[in-house]
Amino acid sequence: MFTPAEFDAIRAYEDRDLGATIKSLFADEAFRGVLQSLFPNQSLPLLEKQLSSYTSILEFQKKFIHGLVTQLIQKTGNGLTLDISALTNKGLPYTYISNHRDIILDSALLDILLIDAEFPQTVEIAIGDNLLVYPWIKHLVRLNKAFIVQRSLSLREMLAASKLMSRYMHFVITQKKNPIWIAQREGRAKDGNDRTQEAVLKMIAMGGEGTATERLMAMHIVPLSISYEFDPCDFLKAKEFQMKRDNPAYKKTRADDLINMQTGLFGYKGRVHYACAPCIDDWIATREGLSNAEFFAATARRLDEEIYRNYRLYPNNFVALDLLNNGKDYISHYSGEDKAQFEQYLRQQIDKIDLPNKDEAFLRERLLEMYANPAKNQLAVS
Repeated sequence: MFTPAEFDAIRAYEDRDLGATIKSLFADEAFRGVLQSLFPNQSLPLLEKQLSSYTSILEFQKKFIHGLVTQLIQKTGNGLTLDISALTNKGLPYTYISNHRDIILDSALLDILLIDAEFPQTVEIAIGDNLLVYPWIKHLVRLNKAFIVQRSLSLREMLAASKLMSRYMHFVITQKKNPIWIAQREGRAKDGNDRTQEAVLKMIAMGGEGTATERLMAMHIVPLSISYEFDPCDFLKAKEFQMKRDNPAYKKTRADDLINMQTGLFGYKGRVHYACAPCIDDWIATREGLSNAEFFAATARRLDEEIYRNYRLYPNNFVALDLLNNGKDYISHYSGEDKAQFEQYLRQQIDKIDLPNKDEAFLRERLLEMYANPAKNQLAVS
């Protein structure tokens, strides 16, 4: 199925784009340099021949991206698991709405998990244009089924862009029958306190037909919980907290985004777990009588509760909660060795932060909050 031309500026690449995009990527000197660093013992012409032999995006993902991401997580993690027991129909194109931990890997890991679980399709991925810092990155992510979220627009432009993206998402789910991944909020929750932004749900409901409830039901929303034992970017997030505290006008640069992407990809993550809650179609169907404002607020709360319930908590989450509260309420969830190792980890992460006026007590508290908040939120809904 060809996607209508109105979506050309934002759509994910399709099978018809594969050959030309591979050719364009290998003509890019920066992309060739990245490949050479990833595959030092492979000939680039042979690699180009291999990638050019693929006839579909899904084949490209299964035979190339899957192996690349699997090797990466094996080197930088300690196990990757998925719980899909709540999903009753692998063939239904779901919209996975999740908490957001890593800029690139949240959706990339979901893809390889879905492939391994024998789902018929990988997800189309919502990605902000602020992350497309080089032309080759833009081509590569769209080849990996990403569609573009346009940012840094005027209010008028933003409204038009949101409507366009919503129409595209509805087209993907209802016509292409392809699942989608989108984060519950714009950007990552720097403090680990995940909250669904109602604006994301309102944007999704701009497209489609019928009432707000009917429009969201058509998207088959699945709350998805992503749990990283260690966040490689935690020290960068803590640093950003202090920089914003000391200078309220501080804004991240594109170079900062690139550092976050690199650190997230190649930093240690420990154990990583994905868990799907049941699709909320049936729940939405019982909310028909609410006003739109009540409906979007209730749906955001529902997503939050489901995401919290399905977190996989690790010993360091409970250590952080006790350290933050200066107590021992959750000591049954960790050992003395767990606590000592996590405190050593905190020290190592703080040491990585390069600030002239480094406030170590403040930075340590921010790091503790990142790891304590998932436990705090799950306990609140238990």
